[in-house]
Amino acid sequence: MSIASAQVGAKNRGWSIRWSDMGPFIALGVIVLLGALLNQSFLSETNVLNVVTRSAFVAIIAIGATFVISSGGIDLSVGSMMAFVTGVMIMVMNALAPSLGSGAIVVGAGFALVVGALCGAANGLIVTIGRIEPFIVTLGTMGIFRALITFMTDGGSLPIDRGLRDAYRPVYFGSVLGVPIPIVISLAVILLGAFLLYRTKYGRRCAAVGANTDVARFSGVPVARVQTTAYVIQGLCVAVAAICYVPRLGAATPTTGQLWELQVITAVVIGGTALRGGKGRIWGTVAGALILEAIANLMVLSDMVSEYLVAAVQGVIIIVAMLVHRFAK
Repeated sequence: MSIASAQVGAKNRGWSIRWSDMGPFIALGVIVLLGALLNQSFLSETNVLNVVTRSAFVAIIAIGATFVISSGGIDLSVGSMMAFVTGVMIMVMNALAPSLGSGAIVVGAGFALVVGALCGAANGLIVTIGRIEPFIVTLGTMGIFRALITFMTDGGSLPIDRGLRDAYRPVYFGSVLGVPIPIVISLAVILLGAFLLYRTKYGRRCAAVGANTDVARFSGVPVARVQTTAYVIQGLCVAVAAICYVPRLGAATPTTGQLWELQVITAVVIGGTALRGGKGRIWGTVAGALILEAIANLMVLSDMVSEYLVAAVQGVIIIVAMLVHRFAK
């Protein structure tokens, strides 16, 4: 695939509807129908809002992963990075709480964005400048981030200062016109991500680099910059998810974000983004995140399968999705 065809394809497919891209949405519809048949509570307003809210965190991170994967990379460190960013943010807020009061939340959130961007940049620079496979790089940083949060919490828990809890709770438990704030924030990230991937030169370059790195380089595309920027976007998305997630539990622990990398990559793949790069699907990624959470929710409500097997089911889903991609190709 040439850079010209990749750019035109990304531009033309961005907001248009193709039946080949409807698979994730059809699957989501089938799951919703199955859930309604198995349990009447599945489509209740409370449960629907709960499913969408819980999927918002994976969806936000998966938007960043869509950029990374479509540009030909992969990031296995997002779950550990989430835990590390959360821990750093809480430490900053707790340190500033005596002097700034609730203002420490804003400063902590800003600091989280900076740390997330730096973590993403570190991954991207090691991949591009070091010329090491993204799988190896992010596998290494996954261990580093997880070790750092374990060290920061001394193997236990790092809670938010009690004086900040009430002020911070609305970020997760609050709503705007009846819509939970995490959903509002995720919608903003999704729309921004869709615009960036489908309507900007950078988005077209992502597809071009992922489709054929050599052709993109010979065509004048700054490949290293495009790939590094994708990892920075990933880090920012992780930070946004962390900011929204902290009020839910009120603490950071060594298990925060554990196995989220599996959920994120699964959401991206079943959403239609090619794992080999060259094609990204923002809206499919969102559908993928909803599918994963809807299945987990249905498992809990129906008692057909133990909720402890959720990760196993997600593993099966990503394997099946990859087989579908292979046979479709």
